[in-house]
Amino acid sequence: MKYLSITLLLTGVLLGMTSCNDFLDETPRNSLSPESYFYEETQLLSYVDDIYPKILPGSSGNSYGFYAGDNGTDNQIDRNAPSRFDEGQWKVPLNDDNWGFETIYRINYFFSQVMPRFGNDLNGSENTIKGNLDNVKHYIGEMYFLRAAEYFSRYQKFGDFPIITEPLNDNQEELTEASKRFPRNEVARFILDDLETAIQLLGSKDLASTRINRDAALLLKSRVALYEGTWLKYFKGTAFVPGSSEWPGNKGGSDYQYPSGSIDNEVDFFLTEAMKASTEVADKYVDQLTQNTGALQQDASEPNNPYYDMFASEDLSTYPEVLLWRQYVQGLVKNDMALAANQGNWGVGVTRSFVQNYLMKDGTPTYHHGSYADGDGYYMGDKTIMDVRMNRDGRLVLFLKEPQQKNVLIESIKGLSVYMEEPYPSITSGDVQRAYTTGYALRKAGAFDTKYLVQNQGSIGIPVYRAAEALLNYMEASYEKSGNGSLDWDQDAMRYWNALRTRAGITGSIQSTISATIMAKEAENDWGAYSGGTLVDPIIYNIRRERRCEFISEGLRYMDLCRWRAMDQLKAANYIPEGIHLWGTPMQSWYDTEDGGTQLKYGGTDANVSAPDNEYIRPYQRTTNQRCYNGFTWHSAHYLYPVPIKQMQLTSNNGVDIETSPIYQNPYWPTSVEEPAIQ
Repeated sequence: MKYLSITLLLTGVLLGMTSCNDFLDETPRNSLSPESYFYEETQLLSYVDDIYPKILPGSSGNSYGFYAGDNGTDNQIDRNAPSRFDEGQWKVPLNDDNWGFETIYRINYFFSQVMPRFGNDLNGSENTIKGNLDNVKHYIGEMYFLRAAEYFSRYQKFGDFPIITEPLNDNQEELTEASKRFPRNEVARFILDDLETAIQLLGSKDLASTRINRDAALLLKSRVALYEGTWLKYFKGTAFVPGSSEWPGNKGGSDYQYPSGSIDNEVDFFLTEAMKASTEVADKYVDQLTQNTGALQQDASEPNNPYYDMFASEDLSTYPEVLLWRQYVQGLVKNDMALAANQGNWGVGVTRSFVQNYLMKDGTPTYHHGSYADGDGYYMGDKTIMDVRMNRDGRLVLFLKEPQQKNVLIESIKGLSVYMEEPYPSITSGDVQRAYTTGYALRKAGAFDTKYLVQNQGSIGIPVYRAAEALLNYMEASYEKSGNGSLDWDQDAMRYWNALRTRAGITGSIQSTISATIMAKEAENDWGAYSGGTLVDPIIYNIRRERRCEFISEGLRYMDLCRWRAMDQLKAANYIPEGIHLWGTPMQSWYDTEDGGTQLKYGGTDANVSAPDNEYIRPYQRTTNQRCYNGFTWHSAHYLYPVPIKQMQLTSNNGVDIETSPIYQNPYWPTSVEEPAIQ
């Protein structure tokens, strides 16, 4: 059996199902068969539950988990630079699980068994599956959502992608035909169709926010539509969109016709869909956003800050803003996010450019008040972390750690090796668990009770989807669709924007922010200032800034940068990630030793920091043999993943010559294994 058929056709697919809800009542697994399964509500639930962790984001031990999601961007970096930004290091693979169809097959198998028994009427009038009809509809809706989410993940990586809606037979001709890639916009339309079906079937969020629900489906629909609408807009005329002369889907000389008639109409279609889906959620939750008191709790007797706790609690069901969250239980399913927040984020470091991008409390950029290093007294400069946090956007004040803050307020478990009080950043440490890569670290997921700080036993929940994104999706889609350079383009957008800024503690008006924005200065700290190598206008830029600051470390940054085509400028000038202002500042003395020396070493093979010829920490310039020593580079090809060569070979006439395969390589990637991008 060829590899492709193995990824599509699973034997014993029913054998991997478990459910904590009816485990004791299960039929013995060796007797399960399609003929005896999918006839009862609980069986649908069991199957769906098995798919959840394969698709929805999670967090494992020994890492910052979910909150390391922005690694390898201008927001965050890890101890080691990513290969995508290191010249010649990202190469075409032979095999790659990113192209695999196992999960898609499992979902399609579910539909092939369940839908004939449910019937074509989504209201359920033809249903024969036993159990509560609303529950049956809901579980089917969850599976439509999960297929959409899985396809969204693949389409982000590869663009054009095969659309497969049923389990395929082990037939080479059938499998080869099914492997043909659909244009990316048609894949996006397919995803939207699945989500629309999910929306019709799903129950409300009220049933349980740990389960997929209608509001979460609307939010994902708005995300997908915004993604494709902005991608088509900013990549128009390039090889990355159907219909252009260089688009590889033109293989054979075919001319592509958009379903809406033109690429501009297609952009409009997707942006309109993004607005329609997001506004329903935004209107519902704009007045239910989680409260931010503006204060970091520093004593158990002080009032807590709900906005902080939304990212550091075991139970997120009490936060209306959290549309869908993932639950963890000590001793069963656990993570180390709280422990990572207590220490150095497990090697994840926030960049200087991200920190500088946050507005002042009055809504003005930092450069409005002097240089980055030395401010006018309102902006205090960056020579200490305390100065950086002073009079800033409340989100930065809340989540950026500062030495001598209390990390533990409740010591319910004694004797743990945790930081009771935030230390000076351990920038010289070789211990990944405790290393502060940039000197800047976050306290997102920073639970104050030591019971959450036992390694490999943490149980902090993950806010997978937050309603705040719906506000941001609407704002951006609306401005991209019809923005006219003035803030009066959409009153709903302004209402949503003001709600987010108010929660962040920003007192100045949006107009004052726009007026004070100098795009050349913003470009120094934000890749999102660009699209296609050109600076964008201040209004769309500040919408992007709001998104960047609201979703710090929640894994949306790279997705956004790609759809905005916001990394072209790196082809002309390398980007060097930086951290705290170390040299020549009071922070340098943090690392003095008792004998009058210093812990700081530079210039040799044993260096633990970058040299003082640049006053800021440059984590990838400690030693010359580090990846990305000269900064991040970029190739156009990197906006999409390379298609694995094995997939082309398996669908070729003889299993070797890829020229006869219906699968084409992505733009500017070669068709040879272990070769880097062409341009």
